[in-house]
Amino acid sequence: MISLVLAASLAAAPAPRAATASETVVHIPRMDALQGVLAFLDRAGQSAALMRPVVWYAELHPFFPLDLGQPATLTGVGIDPTGPITVSLRANGRISCTHLADVKLFQEKAAGMLATAGSKTEVKPTTSGGVTTVLVPRESGGRAGYALKGQEACAFSSANEGFVDSGLGQAMLKEASRLVGKAPKADARLGQLPGVLYVMLPERGMVVGVDGGATELRLEGTSTELPLPPFQASGASPYGTMKPEGMLFSRARVAPAGVSQAVGSVAVSIQQVCPQCPPGEVSSVTRAVAERLTGNVLVVADSVRQRPNLRTPEGRFFATRQAVAAEVTDTAAMKSALAPLAKFPGAKTTADGYTLDVKGGTLYLRLKGRQLVMGNDEAVTSALVAAVPKEGAALPHAVDFTVDPKRVAAGLNQVSLMDVVSERRLAGIFTMGLELGPLLARSERISGWLDSASGGGHRFSTVWTLPASP
Repeated sequence: MISLVLAASLAAAPAPRAATASETVVHIPRMDALQGVLAFLDRAGQSAALMRPVVWYAELHPFFPLDLGQPATLTGVGIDPTGPITVSLRANGRISCTHLADVKLFQEKAAGMLATAGSKTEVKPTTSGGVTTVLVPRESGGRAGYALKGQEACAFSSANEGFVDSGLGQAMLKEASRLVGKAPKADARLGQLPGVLYVMLPERGMVVGVDGGATELRLEGTSTELPLPPFQASGASPYGTMKPEGMLFSRARVAPAGVSQAVGSVAVSIQQVCPQCPPGEVSSVTRAVAERLTGNVLVVADSVRQRPNLRTPEGRFFATRQAVAAEVTDTAAMKSALAPLAKFPGAKTTADGYTLDVKGGTLYLRLKGRQLVMGNDEAVTSALVAAVPKEGAALPHAVDFTVDPKRVAAGLNQVSLMDVVSERRLAGIFTMGLELGPLLARSERISGWLDSASGGGHRFSTVWTLPASP
């Protein structure tokens, strides 16, 4: 029975003609099945130029300008619009494999494009072992061409090699010839993911399936390299009935083996804003706290403060108003584990916990029943303490999250050009605000889930939703 199921899944799995040593591979099993994704991108592109299909169409083929929304741009060069396309991006060039509807037309059009780009070099196809190949130098540098067998064609272009032929072009030609030489093997990972388009990042062990419609983009994938702890299976959570609120709302069931890792990352941040806190004591408290947690965690980020100081580590730590809740196994034991905090520099004992004055602000730590809550904002911390219900509920996934894109857009707007000048690591956030900020401000929500997978990997899903009407 297992062998039959496996055989059936492999039969249904897409079979990309992916080049070896690729940094990124994009596979579309049927180019005419992308209407839903293109509809989302067209609408999203009205607010973010980066999302417009025309921006990435240029990457689909080394020398043909293709528009998947206009089938005539494919049939006009002999490519079958109902067939697949696999684009392999390598450090030294790219290869694009397609199924042809008209082989002769493809060769004619390719000869014209290659002659134009190749300093008027005569395009002479050669055939060996049933594979027809073309390789010409490009006026802009590097080599371009294609390998063709039957109705399968893999076109390629190599990176600029300067004035000396380093052999990159021949290497790309050899790989393209290999790809058309035999039928590709089905990729079972793709068969397990819903999607009309797949993105693979081999070096990161990541595969993502993409689907969608005019108001929704859906991503589901697997990865073996996400820097995340292992999670428990789906099940009961003390935060299961809580309504998502704030800029970020995320519930997780961390596996016992990952609790120390998760708590340790929090301790590193605390040590950074509290350099006067004794490292040995911080480590000791961290271990004691981790040993007394069930693994059920809730993270709430309410918003980004107005005009935060993003040019210092402590300024960035306090920029987002946030709090974390964690379920404890034994309240009395947790109180004992936290007792050394009273002796930390800047610490004050409160009715149900501690406050810690550190560089840039104050940390709030409260223990209420079986809930340990820590935050960098008094109002957010208090609100979370009050919001935790007395009864929990089962969750379908180990992790779920909801993002308010409008609040994210407002937060991105807080990053100024002067912040980037002072701290170059903020350049990516600043660019994201410019490119995606307007789209996020017009989006409805972003939500998703994550589960641990066999072999130490993770499976995840994200849904980006736009309003029903523009």
